[in-house]
Amino acid sequence: MSLVIRNLRGGVAGTEILRGVDLEVAPGEVHALMGPNGSGKSTLSHVLMGREGYEATGGSVTVDGMEILGLETSRRAAAGLFLAMQYPIEVPGVRIADLLASSMRARGVDPSDLDAALATEAARLEVRDEFLTRGVNVEFSGGEQKRAETLQLAVLRPGYAVLDEIDSGLDVDALRDVARRVKAMTTENGLGVLAITHYSRLLTELTPDVVHVFMGGRIVTSGGPELADELEAGGYDGIAARLGIEVPGPVQTRADDPFADPGF
Repeated sequence: MSLVIRNLRGGVAGTEILRGVDLEVAPGEVHALMGPNGSGKSTLSHVLMGREGYEATGGSVTVDGMEILGLETSRRAAAGLFLAMQYPIEVPGVRIADLLASSMRARGVDPSDLDAALATEAARLEVRDEFLTRGVNVEFSGGEQKRAETLQLAVLRPGYAVLDEIDSGLDVDALRDVARRVKAMTTENGLGVLAITHYSRLLTELTPDVVHVFMGGRIVTSGGPELADELEAGGYDGIAARLGIEVPGPVQTRADDPFADPGF
């Protein structure tokens, strides 16, 4: 029972970005994925979740033994995979409670206890009532968006969560609250976590079991938390020098690629 990625290849707009990704996240584990801008980290999250325009061209991704490549995004979510996006979108007119109730029904879960769960998690994450009555992410600050994403994760209780730079835009207090809530879920309900991040500050709270360094669309080395310390001290150039490889430049996509924004 794990999230298992084997030799995953893929990309966007005819450009191959993922070049053979191998990774396995067991229930209750926290894996951190760190890499320079343009290395393909966010593309990995989009390919895993089946975002329109992103394509897996080879390999396999299974959630507790179920192959999810080729499935619609909703079916991947129903299988137990959750994505906290780097840039959450606004959904005017749809409250967080409406979104969560719909998600639960789609998974065959009775939402009758939703209000109580929502109130509990909002209190734990210090999400004010006014944000629960607005449309999802409408006029939310970056920190409020990330608290709301974490609230959704906590209520839905999936098996595995991909956190795409969930620390982006967070102040010290918000970072602590979000990271500690995610960490608690790994013990409360065995959540497996793949945390994509640029910053070791997230890892001081989230305390990963494994740290992976991602360059040129693949994992080039893995280790314990000490690997994040090595990155902090010597950067990606230092890692590349130790491994005897060059740090690849950012992936260049076609000029008309609608997804060619920061986060590849």
